[in-house]
Amino acid sequence: MRPRILAVLSFLLAALLLPPLALGKIPALSLPDFSTQPDGEDLGWIGEPPSSSAAAPVEEVMLPADSPLDIPDFHILNTATGQVETVPVRDYVRGAVAAELPASFHAEAMKAQAVAAHTWALHCALTQRQNPDPALKGADFSADPDHLKGWARAADIKATYGNMADEYWDKITTAADSVMDYVLLYEGEPIQAVYHSCSIGVTESAEHVWQTAVPYLVPVQSEGDRLAPAAEAEVSFSSDELRDRLTAVFDGLVLGENPALWLSPVSYTDSGYILEIKVGNRTVTGKEVRSALDLRSASFTIAYDSGTDRFTIRTQGYGHGVGLSQYGADYMARQGADFRKILTHYYTGVELALLD
Repeated sequence: MRPRILAVLSFLLAALLLPPLALGKIPALSLPDFSTQPDGEDLGWIGEPPSSSAAAPVEEVMLPADSPLDIPDFHILNTATGQVETVPVRDYVRGAVAAELPASFHAEAMKAQAVAAHTWALHCALTQRQNPDPALKGADFSADPDHLKGWARAADIKATYGNMADEYWDKITTAADSVMDYVLLYEGEPIQAVYHSCSIGVTESAEHVWQTAVPYLVPVQSEGDRLAPAAEAEVSFSSDELRDRLTAVFDGLVLGENPALWLSPVSYTDSGYILEIKVGNRTVTGKEVRSALDLRSASFTIAYDSGTDRFTIRTQGYGHGVGLSQYGADYMARQGADFRKILTHYYTGVELALLD
């Protein structure tokens, strides 16, 4: 029992440091090491680890040596400087993992993140080279390495780790390098391998977030997300603050005299996120309210206290909820799943391919 309790505490502390870049968070300047447990050992998540024989092995596809997916470099628009930087694939994948996950995460979760980041970048690169977006100035995609968002340089990452820099960087690069030749395919094409910090226990459908159905981005169970510290958060607004935020975003909005009636959810997605919500005289999406109020997710509850004239909004999950859950990946890894099982769980019906 004691190792299990210690391991849960380790995950909870480690999870507090997770910097999901799509959400604009910057890694903490000091990351304690919770990675001393041997990889593959049951690190104490609630419930027993699955049997190693419970699932069939994941099949892999070998791509030919002349595959168009074997791109040597990515062109990245630095959003801080406006300059386009040419970055070798290996450097990008390493930097993406380091920027997205603390070194405390399980190595198999890091590998899953590496494959997802590599695949996402490939998808962007092939899309932009066929149908370029002028806003990207010839780049494949954008990132803010100066603030460790989306991708980061080795020197900047090491600076955040202090005297543990070499040990942490070695763990990150070892994990990333071991899967550098893997990509995820659906019908022969690199997938949109999106990811997020943690869901509400079930991931979300791409259709509800981006209004386009994607066959491999559909809801799946993500049990570990409910245990993560990032799973719940609370923010508070005065009625004036909330009115200012909402009227700045929604044209023609009329809220009325009673603040208790300003926000009322209308419908939910199958996963449990708010699909539509009544805001005063308008009906908008949960995603739009999330953006307007800078909430962690579109799964939230609203309470109004007339005595203090304040709203309390409690969110569940962190991020859009689509695709790979980073906390969920760490949970699965600590239960014995390797990166292959993690990736094929979160991306439904995909193939894991090896570049020759």
